[in-house]
Amino acid sequence: MSQARTYYKAGLDHFAHGRTPEAIESYRQALALNDGFAMAWNGLAMALAKQGDLEAAIDAARRYVALDPDEPLSHTSLSMLYQQKGMIPEAEEEKALSMQLQRKRGR
Repeated sequence: MSQARTYYKAGLDHFAHGRTPEAIESYRQALALNDGFAMAWNGLAMALAKQGDLEAAIDAARRYVALDPDEPLSHTSLSMLYQQKGMIPEAEEEKALSMQLQRKRGR
């Protein structure tokens, strides 16, 4: 297992146990080793949102979408963050993209 994946898994564990600052640090360590680790960007986005830093969370979620644009979860995550920030048209657009990708996968 790569060191980046080890940090990512530690981030998941920290997040699951309510240790948000430690989760953020673990995700950042994973990304320092592998900037293209899409799921680590998603973890970072969710942890930053939980901490209340929606701007940084949205930036991380946008990075996730850029790295994995065909993954429905990337658009769902960004949609949820846009909704939290009150960016409703953007949230609806991302949700529609996610649903479209899910339907495409179901074929």
